[in-house]
Amino acid sequence: MKPLKIAVVIPKYGLLGGAEGFASELTKRLSVRDEFDMHVFANRWKSGDEPIAFHHVPIIRFPRWLEPISFAWFAARLLKKWNFDVVHSHERIFAMDILSFHGIPHLAWRRNVRRKAPGLFDLATAWVEKKGVTCHRLKKIMPVSSLVARELERLYNVPKGKIRLAYPGVSLERFDRYDRERCRMEIRAMHGFSGDDLVLLFVGMNFEVKRLDLVVRGIAELKQNGKTGKVPGLLVVGKGDAKKYSRLAENCGIGGLVKFAGEQQDVVPYYLACDALAMPSVYDTFGMVVLEAMAACLPVIISENVGAKDIVEPGIHGYVLPNDARPGNMAKVLTKLADTGKRTRMATECRKRAERFSWERLADDLASLYLDIGLDKSGPTP
Repeated sequence: MKPLKIAVVIPKYGLLGGAEGFASELTKRLSVRDEFDMHVFANRWKSGDEPIAFHHVPIIRFPRWLEPISFAWFAARLLKKWNFDVVHSHERIFAMDILSFHGIPHLAWRRNVRRKAPGLFDLATAWVEKKGVTCHRLKKIMPVSSLVARELERLYNVPKGKIRLAYPGVSLERFDRYDRERCRMEIRAMHGFSGDDLVLLFVGMNFEVKRLDLVVRGIAELKQNGKTGKVPGLLVVGKGDAKKYSRLAENCGIGGLVKFAGEQQDVVPYYLACDALAMPSVYDTFGMVVLEAMAACLPVIISENVGAKDIVEPGIHGYVLPNDARPGNMAKVLTKLADTGKRTRMATECRKRAERFSWERLADDLASLYLDIGLDKSGPTP
């Protein structure tokens, strides 16, 4: 059978970011399969050795409201030059066969998460989004969590039969090639923790949205209550206002327990060095760090507004806090995680759950969808 020609559309391919990594991990795996001829349409990209053809999509960046419209318009012009069997977009464009939805609808995000009135850029983005979501060509929308799916159904009345959940995957081998005990010893020593300390990990690029304050205040309340001898230390990885939260920790009486590691190119050793992950975000459409933590055998503490709650069974893989959680809620679950036996059982279950979300398995599912759509449109070619 002649390979199906697949177009993958995304502004940045293979660069830093959830959607960028998602598209790259799947595309490079599918590119080595005989059934597919893979093409990427992007404004910027980082390529590897995989047999992928890249096509540059221009973007007009000023005025800013032209960015989403220009990318969609130039992508449409370029796609018309080729006869693709399947067009799979990870970005808002005017027409495609498959749309991977990595966030919630733009206006809902602007109003409900950022809590700001929409500007011209937001209105332009929403206009392109609506054109794509409601186009007749669209066969499947693939939201990364049920949180995203519900917003799509609510705002655009998308039929449930058109929605197919596609959780991100995780590269399990990233964690398996490290020596856990060595990471634990070296990272902890670097930041002033001992091997016996209970250490909580926080990973994020926006401390406010990820609610680092709740984690700090929860640890402080646990220390003040004095109900357990195991008050955890906190290791913060990522970019944010470290001075602000360091002052908060000092004011709460736990300055010596909170350490800031800054941005790290490779976070894996930090996962392996810690005992649990906390990410009680105000809102996260999925939260890749949750799945990565589970792959590293870490129980997780998240909020109901983190999309990864779809894969977290409370009490088995960690804990899901209410959206309006207070420091007392955090302190309560930290008390439970102080139990070494409970934490060990959770660690085993977390790894088992993460193994169900390998990139290879997701690539297999996407390959089946490509074949279903591509062959249905063109019929098998000898």
